[in-house]
This record gives sequence, C-alpha cells and structure tokens, in this order.
Amino acid sequence: MSKKAKQDRQFFIIVIVIVIFLIWCCTGDDDVDFIKFHNPLENPEDGPPAGNPDSEYPVPQEAGPEDISEPDFIIGDGTPESCNSEDFVEAVVRGGKIVFNCGSDPVTIVMNRPAKVFNDANPDIVIDGGGLITLSGNGRTRILYMNTCDENQHWTTSHCQDQDHPRLTVQNINFADGNSTAEREYDGGGAIWVRGGRFKMVNCRFFNNVCADTGPDVGGACVRVFSQYNNLPVYVVNCTFGGAEGYGNRGSNGGGISSIGVSWTIINSLFTHNSAIGNGGNPSQSGTPGGGSGGAIYNDGNTMTLTLLGTRIEYNEVNAYGSAIFFVTNDHSGNIQIDQSVIRYNIGGSWYPVYPQISMHSDTRITVTNSVIE
Repeated sequence: MSKKAKQDRQFFIIVIVIVIFLIWCCTGDDDVDFIKFHNPLENPEDGPPAGNPDSEYPVPQEAGPEDISEPDFIIGDGTPESCNSEDFVEAVVRGGKIVFNCGSDPVTIVMNRPAKVFNDANPDIVIDGGGLITLSGNGRTRILYMNTCDENQHWTTSHCQDQDHPRLTVQNINFADGNSTAEREYDGGGAIWVRGGRFKMVNCRFFNNVCADTGPDVGGACVRVFSQYNNLPVYVVNCTFGGAEGYGNRGSNGGGISSIGVSWTIINSLFTHNSAIGNGGNPSQSGTPGGGSGGAIYNDGNTMTLTLLGTRIEYNEVNAYGSAIFFVTNDHSGNIQIDQSVIRYNIGGSWYPVYPQISMHSDTRITVTNSVIE
C-alpha cells in the first residue's frame, strides 16, 4: 500500500471514530428515556409563565407529568361555582387522580383549611389543574399537607421516615397566597408541606406564599420537604416561584423551597423576586431570632444533592446567607450540579467561598457547566 493510501485510510478511520463519539455524546445514556409534554401555563392570561421560558433541557420520563386520562375524582360539574374547597379536601383524603371541571376559564378555589393526604388511602395522589386552576390559601392557611410520620394521618409502616408511599404529584396548577405562619408543630411550607413517600411538581406556579418570618430552621415560603423514600430526589419541572415583581414569595429561609436532608432535581424552572426575611443566620447569632438564608433555595442536612438543569435564579434577596442558594451539609458529604443555568442579580448575603450568591462549605463538591453565575 502506498504512503498516500495509508494516510487516506488513517484519516478515514479517524473520521469514523469522531462520528461515533459524537453520536454517543448526543444520544447520552440509553437507559434514560426523555419525554416531551405540553405546558398549559406557558402563556397564561395573568402572571408570569410556568417554568424558564429560555430553556428546554431534556426531562427524564420519571420527572414528567402523570397520566390523568382516567381520573378517580372530578371536582366540579362544568361551572366555576361547582368547584369548592370542601370537595377538593375530600378528594385528597381519598387519594387517587384528581382533576377539575370548572368551565373553560381560569378559576380560583379558596381554601379554608389545608387539604391533607392520608397515608392509608390510595398510595398515588395526582392533582392536575389542567392549566386553569389556582388553589388559594387566601393569606390565611397552608394549602396542601402530606406527612408519613404524622399519627393523625395514619401510620402505615414502622419506618415512616423512609417508605415508598404516598406518592404525591402536583401538576398544571397554581398555588397562591398560602400562609403557614400560624402552624407551630409542622412549620414552614407556606403552600405545601411534605414528609416521606415521594413528591413531584410539574408545570406549577407559586405566587405570594408566606411562612414564618424568623427562625434558624423554619423555611420554604412555597414548599418544605423532608425524608424522601430511599433518598430519591424531589423533581421540580417547568415550575415558577415568583417570576416577576409583585408575585414573589417570602419566609424566614428559602423564599422558594426549603428542605432538611433532601435531594432535589430542578429542571427548566424559574425563581425570581423571592425573599428570605429572617435575621441572624443559621444557627442564629446571639441576640437574633435567626434565619434570612437562601433567597430561592434552602437545603440543610447531611448527604444530599442539588441538581439545577436549565434553571434561572434571579432577583431574589436575603438578609443573611445565600442570596440565591443556601446549601449546607453538616457532614460535608453533599454535592451541587449545575448545567445550562443562570444565577445572577440576587441581592444581599455573605459567605460565598467559591461562587457568588451560593453559600456552602468551601469543600462542597460543585460542578458547573454551560452556566452563568455572576
């Protein structure tokens, strides 16, 4: 074979190898199924849309919306007046797939008490608002509650902190004006409070929810979560927390979400104009009530992962630490993964050892790719 022929053959082999490599990179893990689905809150009549409009990060099958083609309960008979909080509360007690038939226009259902999941009812609870329903706490009550370790909700296992049910999904729905400031035993979680089983949010919006103003551990103006089964993550997909001036949420810590020892995978979501309004940090400084950390996200505990994919965090504000994110693992074992995300323009706070607006231990493992943090 001539020298030129050998060179041509080597070049051809190199090209083939590169093509194979590129195909492998683009297809990713064959074991992961990604899905496309409709977001009915992309173009709302009022308020910012659900999710980050600038991102279409691939969504794994298990993180997508649940099928509600065969609902167990239908709230309403086609008119707005037929949709009420009592029927919704009763449906949540029984569990199963819950949808609404309140007419073709947006409807707000005003809650007079939280809807509470019972652990011995249908283990799968799906609440689907069809893009038209807002559940409102009316500035007086939390909206939704699930707790596998609350005896009043019926214990079903001897290991309530690590059981696979109930499995709660909220999708295509708004949560507004939730208020848990009157809660004492299970505080935080202005709109939603969850412990145990599994929890997922898809195509949801959270507006003007509040929890306690001060305290070193209380938090989650919108959502607070504990003890997910097998330490599996909470999925947050195409959701908006605040989203524009006048729509933000506020609480002592975690203007959007808060958790202890829980992992999160947050995809194509938006956190803006939320506030951590506590004072004195975590733990609280002498002479202060404590709090004021995690303008958007507050994660505390031990081994856990915060994964942000295609997510934007902007214009959140704190008094103490982590204007965007407060992420502290007591045993230094947790990690953060950020890809194709934007974190900027968040206000206040201190203790930023590696990246601005993210408070964490300096030795916390953090991986940032294709993202803006400034």
